[in-house]
Amino acid sequence: MILNRRAYQSEEDFWRIRNFLRQVSLTNDHHMFSWPVIRLDYWRWHGIRNLGDGSLERDVIIWETEDQQIAAALNPEERGQVFLQVHPSHKSSELEDEMVAYAEAHLQAPSRRGGQVIWIWSDSNDSQRQAILQARGFIPIHNATEHQWRRSLVLPLPQRSISDGYIIRPLGDVSELPSRSWASWRAFHPDEPDEKYDPDWSWYQNIQAAPLYRSDLDLVAVAPTGDVAAFTTIWYDDETNCGYFEPVGTVPEHQRRGIASALCCEGLRRLKGAGATFAMVVGGTVHANALYRSVFGPEFDLSVPWEKRWD
Repeated sequence: MILNRRAYQSEEDFWRIRNFLRQVSLTNDHHMFSWPVIRLDYWRWHGIRNLGDGSLERDVIIWETEDQQIAAALNPEERGQVFLQVHPSHKSSELEDEMVAYAEAHLQAPSRRGGQVIWIWSDSNDSQRQAILQARGFIPIHNATEHQWRRSLVLPLPQRSISDGYIIRPLGDVSELPSRSWASWRAFHPDEPDEKYDPDWSWYQNIQAAPLYRSDLDLVAVAPTGDVAAFTTIWYDDETNCGYFEPVGTVPEHQRRGIASALCCEGLRRLKGAGATFAMVVGGTVHANALYRSVFGPEFDLSVPWEKRWD
C-alpha cells in the first residue's frame, strides 16, 4: 500500500492523531507500542507549553493512506527523543525505515557530550524495528529503559493505608497550586539548590487545561502541616476506558512512609469508579518501578531507547 508523508498542518491534525492513537491502543490491547492518547496530550500541554520540548508544527510528521487515513505518525518528546506511532495493520520494515531516516535527518538534537544525538524508542520484543535501528548504526541503551506497567481494573484492587496524619484528597483550588508546584520541584529535583526553584506556579494551569484533565483524579497526599507531600495526576480516557498515571512524585522528606503507594491505590479505586477497566504507568527508575510493581502487579512491557551519535 502506498503511504503519503506530510508535515503536521493544523489543529485538525492534532485531533485526528488523537483518534488514531485511540484506535492503535485498542488494537494493541493497551500495550504502549505506540503512545496512548493521554501521553500525547501531556506532551502538548506540559512538554511543549511548559518545558519547550518541541513543536507540533515543526516536529510532527504524518503518513496517510490514499484515502487520507492516518497510518503512522512521528514525534519527539524531549528534544532528540523520538517515538514512532504505527498502526499494526501498516507496520512494515519499509515504513519504519523511512520514519527512522526522517528522524535522523530532522530530529537529532545537541548532546551534552558534544555533537548531535538521537534516541529512537522500541519495544524490547520488536525485532523488526531493532533490526532497522541496528542496520542504521544505532545501539541500545539498556540502562535507560521504560517499564510500562499495566493492570486490569476488573480484578480486585490492592489496598494501602495512609500514614497517620496524612490525608489523600483531590488537589484544591488555585490557592493550593504554589504548594503543588513546590512539591513537584522537590520530588523531581531533590539535589538542586532551592535557589534554582522558579516560584511561578502558573505552569500548572496549562496542565489543567488539557482535554482529559479531571480535578477529581488530580490527587495529593497532604501532610499534617497542610503541605503537599505527594501527588499524582491520573488521566482517564473514556473512549478506551483506560487511565494513565502521570506524574507520580513524593517530596524527599516524606518518602519511605508508603504514601505514594496509598496514593496510587486510591487512584486505581477512583479510576474504576469512573468506569475505567485498565490502568497504566511508566517507570524509569529502580525506586519508581518497585512502587509500580507493588501496586500494578508484575505485568509490564519494556521500551528501550536506541542511540545514534554524530561528532
